[in-house]
Amino acid sequence: MWVPLDRAVDIAYSLDGKVDIIELGTSIVKDYGLEALKQMDFHLEKSELLIDLKTIDEGEYEFKKGFETSADILTVMGSSSNGTLNQTYQIAQDVKKDIFVDLMEINDDRLNSMPELPNAIFGLHHSKDSVESFDAVDTIKQFNDQHPQISRLAVAGGIDIDQAKKIADQGIADIIIVGGKISGTSDPVSAAQKFMEAIK
Repeated sequence: MWVPLDRAVDIAYSLDGKVDIIELGTSIVKDYGLEALKQMDFHLEKSELLIDLKTIDEGEYEFKKGFETSADILTVMGSSSNGTLNQTYQIAQDVKKDIFVDLMEINDDRLNSMPELPNAIFGLHHSKDSVESFDAVDTIKQFNDQHPQISRLAVAGGIDIDQAKKIADQGIADIIIVGGKISGTSDPVSAAQKFMEAIK
């Protein structure tokens, strides 16, 4: 996130196999567009590629375009319509790829009214713009208590190494998303390795 595309490519390849999933953030999508990402060779050998589209409407179109890139996972906002959620989920299933439902600012009423998406990844996501504090471990526990039917859970939002270790020890979230504390450092590989060691 917030890096030029050529720098993003370099970071992605340097992290291939050192982390499980490599994310191209929404800022890259907006700065360069899917056509540019389609032209780039992001075919990673060991890690999966997540492109954070944050689809909110026109789900069928955006997900079809998104999966023309080398993405393994695309994101859709949980606040989008059930029609959009159903369309994007079906497209991901059809191409045997993954869908990530971003739950930023989603309350229980909205979550309970969503269609069943049994293979989707659901992401607890604390907004960068929020002024409220975020206790990831407590949030995960409360969410799991209220929604035990969701089997694939991710968490994002300013996660540092101490939080990552606590989340891993908790054993509920499947995916811990770390952004600037890896990509924003002078040595992303070393930073990523420290996170991976912390969550083992």
